[in-house]
Amino acid sequence: MKKISMRARVLTGGATLVALGAGAFGAVSANAATPAAAPAAAVAKADVKNKNTTRSTHLTIEAATKAAQETLKAAEKENQRVSVAVVDRNGNTLVTLRGDGAGPQSYESAVKKAYTAVSWNAPTSELAKRLTNAPTLKDIPGTLFLAGGAPVTAKGAPIAGIGVAGAPSGDLDEKFARAGVASLS
Repeated sequence: MKKISMRARVLTGGATLVALGAGAFGAVSANAATPAAAPAAAVAKADVKNKNTTRSTHLTIEAATKAAQETLKAAEKENQRVSVAVVDRNGNTLVTLRGDGAGPQSYESAVKKAYTAVSWNAPTSELAKRLTNAPTLKDIPGTLFLAGGAPVTAKGAPIAGIGVAGAPSGDLDEKFARAGVASLS
């Protein structure tokens, strides 16, 4: 058996890597050029028969913006300086509005109240009462068990949450959040 020099091994290995890379690039390029209509049609057809999938309702960005604006208007009518947050079913922030003069802490608190309301499909004032029997609930990341959050539902299922923070009491915060929910009716 003949020994191959180090230089020959490096050159052969490099050539092999270049050839493999070119082949992979060609395969990716070929896939990128494939029309999307055929796979999409196959997926749509499969979903009709698949009992392991479901569809869910989501709040549109237009509706979330409207709810946030109406919430802020309700607070402004009572001369309250608040922040408003609207989150989707998964707790992702859709809209936040920080009213003129709202405190710096109110922004994050509003997001957490909205997240908490949608997570449990209940007003945060009700959830705060549960801390007596389950004090560790407050340890769940991203939550805030203070009044000021209200869920938005469709057919009884939570689809969003509205959180308000910055008024002198959680009751006022929640009153404004409920005004935002009512604007979606």
